[in-house]
Amino acid sequence: MPCRLPVLLKALLKMMWDVHTDHGSTPELVKAALLQGATECLILLDRCSEGQVKVSWDPALLQLIPCPSEGAAHAYAAAAERAAEVGSVFLHLLAKLEAAKTQESLGVPVVGPILSRVMGPIYIFAATHIAERPWTNARSQSVAQELLALLVQAAGCGSVAEFLRGKDEDEEGRFAAVMGLLKQELTKDTWKRNPATKHVFSWTLPHVTRPWLSHYLERVLPPSLLISDDYQEENKILGVRCLHHIILNVPAADLCQFNRAQVVYHALYNHLYSREAPLIQAVLLCLLDLLPILERAQRQQNQGRPTTPCDEVLQLVLTHMEAEHRLALRRVYARSLPAFVQRLGILIVRHLKRLERVILGYLEVCDGPEEEARLGILETLQCTIEHAWPRMPCRLPVLLKALLKMMWDVHTDHGSTPELVKAALLQGATECLILLDRCSEGQVKVSWDPALLQLIPCPSEGAAQCLQKPTGFLSPSALKASISTHLNIST
Repeated sequence: MPCRLPVLLKALLKMMWDVHTDHGSTPELVKAALLQGATECLILLDRCSEGQVKVSWDPALLQLIPCPSEGAAHAYAAAAERAAEVGSVFLHLLAKLEAAKTQESLGVPVVGPILSRVMGPIYIFAATHIAERPWTNARSQSVAQELLALLVQAAGCGSVAEFLRGKDEDEEGRFAAVMGLLKQELTKDTWKRNPATKHVFSWTLPHVTRPWLSHYLERVLPPSLLISDDYQEENKILGVRCLHHIILNVPAADLCQFNRAQVVYHALYNHLYSREAPLIQAVLLCLLDLLPILERAQRQQNQGRPTTPCDEVLQLVLTHMEAEHRLALRRVYARSLPAFVQRLGILIVRHLKRLERVILGYLEVCDGPEEEARLGILETLQCTIEHAWPRMPCRLPVLLKALLKMMWDVHTDHGSTPELVKAALLQGATECLILLDRCSEGQVKVSWDPALLQLIPCPSEGAAQCLQKPTGFLSPSALKASISTHLNIST
């Protein structure tokens, strides 16, 4: 064991830290058992290595060792009660300061500097306990909300956003002071010691929007990247959402300066290899807003690349979609796919072979009562036909067979699928058939039998809705003629 001590010690301490910082669904009894087992292993290693297990415990790491008298739940409950008491003291102090403003001997000149010094710490305390967390309860949350409201009022502001960013662009708010206090706790080595820090940061950031956020870009981008680069899914999603807010509220020129946008892009792209649906959804939404910024910067720099970042993302997404069997991920991918097709436009022809395989595969599989994946794929097919219609005639037999098979499956399905969902599927498939018929110059000819005729929505309902929707290159008269052709075919 002594020769293996460094490796085992590192693994045990890492596991203990993971368990301690896990705020997911793991029961507290299981966490206690894991920490107790790891502690016993450390004791045994210390004995067999003749006391070589020497660790300099900091206050955060000491909490990893199970307390014999109380569990983690009791510790969190006690912390919530203490927070409520401290919050009540802060409320009393703020009330005293507000009253002092009206006194002639004190007034705003005396109270103002005192308030400015305590506003940052009080805000962080309130933000720590304002939402439902393991270390809060109903009483501490109520006190925190009351404290934050009184703090905003004492600052002469009408909202938390105004308190942080200032009343106008020229006025400096308190966000700089708050970030200054959080700076030491948001470094690579310290941000995990206090689990509340990331939540305070992620709760505060959305209150600062355009145009104020660009002034603090250098302060908010590094911690957002740091949190998103963690191995825990909860932290990844938190960091990606912070990055998304930054992308939406900082000018493109500032993001492209010093290659910041490329750094964010590579951080997000690496998350696409994850197999967790909530994370993939957050990443894809963020990428869809980042890609236009990257492509605009490339055009301005005259970088004529054969492929764009959007091509790279779509290629990886389609690769994952082909082999994906989990319904949650299939739904996330299918919902996001139409936006990528719209983004590429005619350039979607670069991906038609793989996209066709994905469309055919997803049309075959029912994904539950809401049929989110199928509906997303039908929308994707419509967008693809509209943008890449010259390439559709050669794919007509395969697409037509898949659409008719899906329509028949939906029509003969007597399961739990709601009628509205069935109608939406049939409507989407009908629109695809109309688009295919037009771009193939009327080659969509099917010998309908009486049962198959029922799959097409009634002209007065479904087709009328089709005519009201914009379909790109199709005119309403052409659509109407195509619908009449289909509905009047005899066997």
